[in-house]
Amino acid sequence: MSSQYNLTSNEKNVLIALEYLKDASPDELAEKAEMKMETAMQAAFLLEEKGLAQVEESVTEIFELTGEGKKYAEEGLPERQIINTISEPVSMDDLKEKFNPAIVGIATGWLRRKGWAGIENGMIVPTGNAQTSADEHALAAFAGEEKTFGELGADKNVINDLIKRKLVSKIENKQRTIKLTAEGKKLTDAGIVVEEELAQITSELLKSGEWMNKKFRPYNIHTAPKPIYGAKIHPYQRLIDQMRRIFLDMGFTEIKGEAIQSSFWNFDSLFQPQDHPAREMQDTFHLSSTSELPEEYKDNVCAMHEHGGDTESTGWGSKWSEEIACKNVLRTHTTALTIKYLADNPEPPIKAFSIDRAYRRETIDPTHTPEFEQLEGVVMDKDMSFSNLLGCLSEFYHRMGFEDVRFRPGYFPYTEPSVEPEVYVDGLGWVELGGAGVFRKEVTHPLGIKYPVLAWGLGVSRLAMLKLGLKDLRQLYHSDIDWLRKSEVCQL
Repeated sequence: MSSQYNLTSNEKNVLIALEYLKDASPDELAEKAEMKMETAMQAAFLLEEKGLAQVEESVTEIFELTGEGKKYAEEGLPERQIINTISEPVSMDDLKEKFNPAIVGIATGWLRRKGWAGIENGMIVPTGNAQTSADEHALAAFAGEEKTFGELGADKNVINDLIKRKLVSKIENKQRTIKLTAEGKKLTDAGIVVEEELAQITSELLKSGEWMNKKFRPYNIHTAPKPIYGAKIHPYQRLIDQMRRIFLDMGFTEIKGEAIQSSFWNFDSLFQPQDHPAREMQDTFHLSSTSELPEEYKDNVCAMHEHGGDTESTGWGSKWSEEIACKNVLRTHTTALTIKYLADNPEPPIKAFSIDRAYRRETIDPTHTPEFEQLEGVVMDKDMSFSNLLGCLSEFYHRMGFEDVRFRPGYFPYTEPSVEPEVYVDGLGWVELGGAGVFRKEVTHPLGIKYPVLAWGLGVSRLAMLKLGLKDLRQLYHSDIDWLRKSEVCQL
């Protein structure tokens, strides 16, 4: 009869043990069945699925006094200690001289809540009605021992208040009882034969032919296997690697640089005025250190800012300060790297990009973080045009899997003309993903760059949110092992 259930030897041994024990705890079952408790319970749960055994669970709540609770059970609650010492109005300052200020602070609210005293003009005024409260009765009921709720005989709200005051702690004691069902009883009454079962065939069994006389453990093809999560690259890093691969395949050179940059390279070389709001403390991480200015460029940049140098530009018309330009900052964009790379390599052709971290004083929310990754790129060559820029960016976004790409006119301090690339996403519509343009003469001329420079800065994290279907930017940086395990390696 047991064969119809495909019982394993462990399940048979548990059934035989339950026949003698009737109702058994996990420890009793394991001892009788001569198994480890984990093995016995695994077999019991399998028997429960087959309707041959029943596993009942019960939870008993046990309460005990904390260290602070034991102290107050002996000395009295803070409000009791104070009310027992006053019979007339007394000032808070006088109480703090007599008692620990922390106790006075705790007691004040409870004195008012229990109606034992009021507060008038900074004075504690007793009401004359300070009978033993329910929480005091509850503390006394513990008598220094662990108690169940029924043994305490207290109101549930009173116990909860004591738990909130950290005077009582609650422990949940889970208990399991295993017993036979009627169907299991029929099976044991009919008799159960425990045979040795093999889980795996070996070469020795095959050679000797003994496998023909052995009983093999049945294999349930409907049992879900334990999930196995293979090692894989973090989804965000995978996307960054994909972007890097696209630009490398397009013939670009990757550049790297320091996170700490002088204001000269981060702002001034990009023709950003020294009184621009983006330089303020609320937008930029300023450091106490400074850097030396490049002698070959600082005079040209100064002239460009003050009056436009020897170009047709009028500059900003204000005094340029070397002291401000020397101050170090955490780079607010990776453009600081690409402009310096262009200054060091002024001869065409140049095709360079960087994917690195930038820093801004942003309030953390679902779409902003103080640290973020930026994809920066430049192309410098003879006869480069605005249409070349649009074609380059369109190619990148197409390779990233976005079919529809468009460009909207934009404004940026150091490019003209300027655009904001947008991609179409089902359910969201057109989404802006960065800024691009052609460097202004005010940027390139002081650095000795004589040819057009196409430049762009793209938000890597925003692009990652779209590709990974996230609504909160912070998820990219959370250590959520479940999300990492279940994230798709390839999205088609």
